[in-house]
Amino acid sequence: MAQTSPPTPAEAGNDGQPALKRVMGPGLLLLFIVGDILGTGIYALTGQVAGEVGGAAWLPFAIAFVVALITACSYLELVTKYPEAAGAALYVHKAFGKHVLTFLVCFAVMCSGITSASAASRAFAANLVTGFGLEAGNTVILLIALAFMLLVLAVNLRGVGESVKLNVVLTAIELSGLLLVIVLSMFFILGGQADFSRVVAFETPADKSVFLAVSAATSLAFFAMVGFEDSVNMAEETKEPSRIFPRMMFTGLGITGVIYVLVSICAVAVVPVGVLAESETPLVTVVQTATPGVPIADLLPFISMFAVANSALINMLMASRLLYGMGKRGVLPPFLAKVNAVRRTPHAAIVFTTLLAMALITFLSLDPESPVVSLLGGTTSLLLLAVFAFVNVSVLVLRREDTGVEHFNAGRVLPVLGTITCLYLVLPWSSGRPVGQYQIAGVLLAIGVVLWLLTWLSRRNRA
Repeated sequence: MAQTSPPTPAEAGNDGQPALKRVMGPGLLLLFIVGDILGTGIYALTGQVAGEVGGAAWLPFAIAFVVALITACSYLELVTKYPEAAGAALYVHKAFGKHVLTFLVCFAVMCSGITSASAASRAFAANLVTGFGLEAGNTVILLIALAFMLLVLAVNLRGVGESVKLNVVLTAIELSGLLLVIVLSMFFILGGQADFSRVVAFETPADKSVFLAVSAATSLAFFAMVGFEDSVNMAEETKEPSRIFPRMMFTGLGITGVIYVLVSICAVAVVPVGVLAESETPLVTVVQTATPGVPIADLLPFISMFAVANSALINMLMASRLLYGMGKRGVLPPFLAKVNAVRRTPHAAIVFTTLLAMALITFLSLDPESPVVSLLGGTTSLLLLAVFAFVNVSVLVLRREDTGVEHFNAGRVLPVLGTITCLYLVLPWSSGRPVGQYQIAGVLLAIGVVLWLLTWLSRRNRA
């Protein structure tokens, strides 16, 4: 029998274990970035964004794209300088070396996964009801959303082996839904039935100025742009990351930004803003208005279900694995690091994150008038914008460290501008965010801090 030789230094990690296989070239990396960005945000929140600013709903998406692009430059400098699969927590730890700060950043990213998956589950339920033509109230939608989370729990417990080939298929389906919206809307527009005057009209709530309304809408629209930051976790599995990451990141953001602006323009041109803002399935409403009675329009609710279901699965996988990692390293209670002996999945972390998500959905759904998806989507962007501010600062702090590796340079202006814009969209008096988003984020982070303190006290007593 031929013997297998040990990995060479180039193939092994610092701990002597084999390094991750570099399988992702430019095409697969681009599809990963585009597929990770597309999802719940644009499918579920277009109407809520239009409700803040009126027909000019494309403007918040355009601004959110610019903010994401600026922060992406900071991520590119760090991922090409430190091509390791750890993301924001690694960069903040290298910059500041404070374990508490590193924990908060890591836990905030984990919480953003829970709030994003919770928003996706509610959007899944709304699209399912619409797709099958059911007459369902708030309670039925809540029950469907909870049942969907139990399904995600079952899949997660069984173990999901994500592959780049599957991601190609998922991305194609998600993208097809948005292209369907654009194409069918264009037929409606070219037929002279659209009202393009709405596209440049601002209709803001009575208690907000135009500037504050645009800020609030941008804070919400940013939820549709998040996901690009996850690609840095693929650095160790990407061929020549320092060379191809910048091109693919900019291309992926550009593709999604253009699609989002086109979709939002089509949406407000086809459907009156008031109707769009009240719909939990805004893009389905657009297609049904543009092509009434056409069978192909009936596909969109199911495509939307698939898109948001994929977002929920990816985010719950990410959240449970982060929680498992923190439990394994003794940062959080060790029971969270328990692994199922048969399936080899972190079952304790999976159940814990699922229960948190289900509690969030239930609590927010108690009020039938509560905009559940926009609250959860806004909380996701709130948490990630705070993380992005730290990442932008980390770029400037780590400039003094020379790794001897050729890497992307974001310059001095962009990280500063990124820090200012991210903090601006986080602060309540400037972004116009609802108080509920801060309350949700605060409760989730408080749970993390309590768990961290209990773990620290337990370890101290044992010592």
